[in-house]
Amino acid sequence: MSDVHDDPMARARRLVLSFLPQDRQPKSEEIHNAVNVIFGMLAAQGATVDRDQLVKEIEALTVVFQERSLALTEREGHEPWLPEAKNDRDWDFWERYRRYLEDVVSLPPGVVRRLDQSSDDVLSQLEDPRRTGPWRRRGLVIGQVQSGKTGQYIGLTAKAVDAGYRFIVVLAGIHNDLRSQTQLRIDEGLLGFDTQNQSRSDENGRSRAIGVGRMPLVKKLKIASPTNSGEKGDFGLATAKAINFPLGDFPVVLVVKKHYKILEYVRQWVLDVHGVEDENGAKVISDLPLFVIDDEADNASINTVRDPEADPTKTNAAIRKLMKSFDKSAYVGYTATPFANIYIDPEADNSEAGEDLFPASFIRSLPSPSNYLGPERVFGLQVEDEDEADVQALPLVRHVDDSDAWLPSGHKSGDVPGGDLPDSLREAVLSFVLSCATRRARGQVKVHNSMLVHVTRFTAVQKLVDEQVRDYRHLVEDMMRDRYGKGPEIRAEFRALWERDFVPTTDCFEPAQAERLTWEQVAEQLLPALRKIDVKTVNGSSKDALDYYDNRRKGLSVIAIGGQKLSRGLTLEGLTVSYYLRPSKTYDTLLQMGRWFGYRPGYEDLCRLYTMPALEDAYVEVTAATDELRREVEEMATLGLTPTQFGLKVRSSSLKLTVTARNKMRNSTKVTLSYSGEGPETVIFKLAKSTVEHNFQALETLIHRMDAIAEPIPAEKPNGKVRWNGVPAEIISEFLSTYETDRMAQRVRPRLIAKYVDQCTEVGELGSWTVCLVGSTRSELPPHEIAGHTVGLVKRGSLNPKYRAEGRYTIRRVLSPPDEMIGLDPDQQDAARKAAERVAKEKETPKTPAGPYIRRQRRTDQGLLLVYPIAVPDASEAGQPTPLVGFQLSFPHSEYQSKTEYEANSVWLQEDIYTKDEEDDA
Repeated sequence: MSDVHDDPMARARRLVLSFLPQDRQPKSEEIHNAVNVIFGMLAAQGATVDRDQLVKEIEALTVVFQERSLALTEREGHEPWLPEAKNDRDWDFWERYRRYLEDVVSLPPGVVRRLDQSSDDVLSQLEDPRRTGPWRRRGLVIGQVQSGKTGQYIGLTAKAVDAGYRFIVVLAGIHNDLRSQTQLRIDEGLLGFDTQNQSRSDENGRSRAIGVGRMPLVKKLKIASPTNSGEKGDFGLATAKAINFPLGDFPVVLVVKKHYKILEYVRQWVLDVHGVEDENGAKVISDLPLFVIDDEADNASINTVRDPEADPTKTNAAIRKLMKSFDKSAYVGYTATPFANIYIDPEADNSEAGEDLFPASFIRSLPSPSNYLGPERVFGLQVEDEDEADVQALPLVRHVDDSDAWLPSGHKSGDVPGGDLPDSLREAVLSFVLSCATRRARGQVKVHNSMLVHVTRFTAVQKLVDEQVRDYRHLVEDMMRDRYGKGPEIRAEFRALWERDFVPTTDCFEPAQAERLTWEQVAEQLLPALRKIDVKTVNGSSKDALDYYDNRRKGLSVIAIGGQKLSRGLTLEGLTVSYYLRPSKTYDTLLQMGRWFGYRPGYEDLCRLYTMPALEDAYVEVTAATDELRREVEEMATLGLTPTQFGLKVRSSSLKLTVTARNKMRNSTKVTLSYSGEGPETVIFKLAKSTVEHNFQALETLIHRMDAIAEPIPAEKPNGKVRWNGVPAEIISEFLSTYETDRMAQRVRPRLIAKYVDQCTEVGELGSWTVCLVGSTRSELPPHEIAGHTVGLVKRGSLNPKYRAEGRYTIRRVLSPPDEMIGLDPDQQDAARKAAERVAKEKETPKTPAGPYIRRQRRTDQGLLLVYPIAVPDASEAGQPTPLVGFQLSFPHSEYQSKTEYEANSVWLQEDIYTKDEEDDA
């Protein structure tokens, strides 16, 4: 990476950002004022920059935002420590990395602030490395594919080192090139030196500072790494013998492949040099805190043995044994596809390997910045029953329907591609040349440009594809050079593609996102862009390497042809065009193969994905399933649940895809769900005044409509319950369709519930409803009048008070369990009690049966809606504000309703979070 501090534009950008507000998005006039100040200051020093370009870059950086992360956490056995440690330790590694992200990488300030917050959030869930006695923490961070997880965990590692962790092991995939790529990122962001030339920062001589170590006035920090970024830089027996520094005096970082032999080498080495015998005569490391980062934690780390009591698979066992060898250890897995991780048995333990890698301490969801080009933006997302709008797909996907004659989808390793390249692949190559030329015309000259060709997993076939693509690339260049023969023909083809595809696509983007160019501006860059393009095959038997780092000053332009090695973890820098025909039968593999996800500043409109319609359909489906899973994690985090209450289900596929590999789903169970026999209830409330008043108005409208057609049954006690019988279903549907929820409330979706009610009424079910406005007779608050009926407001304790600051109120339950018996006749009530008694057997018979027994007794036409007016917590003395409107629905079992199929983990099967009884004052 060139020294950006010599670049006047980079300096100007850094100075302008320091002038702008740090806690919010700056206004346009603030940006222009800051640019004018810095422009004048630099001009006085003799440095000139393009003022308009500077404004454009600052606007692009400051418009990016990122929501904060949410987590399920387990506090038992954990001692809070970070706030105190912020004051009693130096945070030099982190401060150096933060400066690097801001000044060298030029990350948007809002993204750096979020990375600071989220890495603090994760670090605080680990133990203080200075804490005495044995301890262990295991967590999981869920990000998105190519969304910056590596940058996040380097920030976390920098802070962990500052805090006092002295032995860091980064598990970096299963291939050498991914391990090398990760080590290089660690070298640049954490170590500050090139590990191929030295193994510790304080070595004399051969020093070669890079990344954070190369910034001016940077503090020299002591740190070492026995592994290096070379292809053969992994840990081994020879590495262990050559190490000449002690453990524990300063941080030591190892970046290793996830292979059981290498992990065993590491474990044996550290036991040999730092182990002591415990009371049983076994060697352990007692005073050296271990911190393990498991990148792509769903790959190779999962125990795929069917019997949880049996010996686990080798790599899984090796990771667990490494953790068990340290008295003090912390483990954090990172993945974009947590499907396999949620199916780990939380109870699994093995006498030799120790506890499995279920993230019992915390599970954190890491949102992506707004400038991330992710699955939702590429493939679109229909958000069912949300106040949020659907995410419309960007016009970047191009369908391939001519590849079968060239390379059938079911081809074998010995097959030869038939004939010439298909027209779609030829067009994809021309699109790549156009994207490179357009970036050059936009001033993006010394940058990386990549094209992905992923059509086969067989290396022999990849070699043949390489030859064909290489031949075509040379043919195009020869035609371009032939000014009088084929030259006009190929230039006309380029222009036609530009006008047919690129111009209308760019018009779909805001001008700030995509600069408009004339054909003449692009055309003059075609030949320079084409000359720079190389074709490389990237697989286990190929000697080619994507040497982005060695070409960092001038930029590498490459068409990368590969398969498995390109499908997980490996980053293709500056990827614009992807030609992808490789089907997969699992959600996680599909997402991981999506190398086209990531950040494309200033060239999103130039990106293209050439693929088959069936593959696009698969991506649309997996995007919806992943979004639903992520939202459920966030909802459970908002409700304050722990990882061992991590009851999750992943929607099954209508296209016969599986969630993850079958051997990673030993602990999953296929379940089918609908609202039949369910009791959905509101537990998360949006406190925005407009929403509270809107929902209260919806309740008053509901009551007015019921009063007009049915005689209300007044409360037996003052301010108590008011009931209506025989309410038509359409009145219930209208109320539900109007009700507004908080964005975190995923399990209760009123519009979906309304749709379910409508579907049931079409087949003669749910025709007659009982509605009860539940007032409290014991409330010390003044009674409230709702549509002419006076009721006492109910109270519900706050489950997670910290969310109040975000305008959100969470409770454990809105339902008072006995209320669900309302509407049942005496025979039904008696049957529900007897059913509960049979199940209780020798246990004490419950006073009232739980919801499932009650709903089993309801006739298919008998629905119940319970509405709870809830006192707004901390109401002002000026008068009681508008109450929150909570509700619970009690549905009978339907005889007709179709169900959605899910794969559920063991926790979900054991206990639904809504079945817990809770005392209330209604």
